[in-house]
Amino acid sequence: MRPLAEQTILITGATDGLGRAVAGELARDRAHLLLHGRDDERGRRLLGELRTETGNDKLEWYRADLASLAEVRALGDRVATEHERLDVLVNNAGVGTSIPGNGARMESTDGHELRFAVNYLAPYVLTLRLVPLLAASAPARIVNVASAAQQEIEFDDPMLVNGYDGWRAYSQSKAALVMLTFDLAEELRDRGVTANTLHPGTFMPTKMVLQAGREPVDSLDTGVAATLRLVRDPELDGVTGRYFNRQKDERAFEQTYESAARARLRELTERLLAG
Repeated sequence: MRPLAEQTILITGATDGLGRAVAGELARDRAHLLLHGRDDERGRRLLGELRTETGNDKLEWYRADLASLAEVRALGDRVATEHERLDVLVNNAGVGTSIPGNGARMESTDGHELRFAVNYLAPYVLTLRLVPLLAASAPARIVNVASAAQQEIEFDDPMLVNGYDGWRAYSQSKAALVMLTFDLAEELRDRGVTANTLHPGTFMPTKMVLQAGREPVDSLDTGVAATLRLVRDPELDGVTGRYFNRQKDERAFEQTYESAARARLRELTERLLAG
């Protein structure tokens, strides 16, 4: 891997929580950071804070609402157009089990169940948009921030129109993200791009967790260390297609390894994106 000071790294969901903390550490490493969020005011404030905290001026802001696939595509196209290289893509942005919506079912701009849209469809579209740039920058890494909360995808009702439950919606969206990671690892193995996923920590004290009324279990530092390891640890050069629970290499939910289920997910994804 290249020295971090020579790397360009895109982090989605960088304005608070885990993404904000990871961005701060990588800014101290002098990396060139492309920082994503959906609020311009918070984005400008983030750049100012990080420049003051770290002295790093290699920081750029990218606004996009990941609940809109048109904005996701525009984000990917803008990054690919404006940069000659991308060493790491960290798909960190997501929505939790109850906020927004207070437990009610919500839909994205495109009419898809919101958690499936933001936690899975958005990183799917963004990553595929950026694969050519990542491959041209090889060795490169894709890091997908998933969760230990993984449940079987309900292929007969993937948008959970019937009997909606926020925890199930969140859990199946994270299982889908793990499946995407494993597919990417296989597809990109010979192109110098690795793809790994992780559960950074259980109920860390982030806004998502606190707003859901959960009692924190792990510290934010736990998640930051686990995520940074996948971004910058030279011992993981060439390591791909793995799921990590914090920093431990573990086995994900069984359905994520099933070739038939992953094929069904790809078919479902193509259908949703075409619609």
